[in-house]
Amino acid sequence: MIGSQAVHGSMSALPPEAERSIEIDVAILDDDGRLADLIDGSIGEASMFHETFGYYAQGVTTATAVLPSGWEERLIRYETANTGGATALCLDLHDLWISKAVAHRPKDLEFCRALLRVQAVERRTLQDRLAATADIPDELRTSIEDLISG
Repeated sequence: MIGSQAVHGSMSALPPEAERSIEIDVAILDDDGRLADLIDGSIGEASMFHETFGYYAQGVTTATAVLPSGWEERLIRYETANTGGATALCLDLHDLWISKAVAHRPKDLEFCRALLRVQAVERRTLQDRLAATADIPDELRTSIEDLISG
């Protein structure tokens, strides 16, 4: 899971800003997009699954998110009795925070501020992860640095 709902892999008590989404961004490692399309068609938005359960999965590729180098080694395993034996790999909170800060939409910035407010992420680690993230325009990088420093 690479979207905001990856937070479930690291936190059980979530701030309201982290519980809003009815969408789970699911990426299959090493997928060229075909499996993402299959996920969308099977359990995506407006599917029978969505209509039945009130939430859905969006199939994406790992290229969808801008992530710090080394993110793959920090994935968090998530499985419960409710996952039917399946294990999800969720982004580490700091990697997730960086990807949301880079996306920089109002809802993503609210999410980032909430994780800072409840001290779920460490500012120094965020600074390190930001430094390890390539291809961010200078103006956006400065804005994210300001967000980290508070």
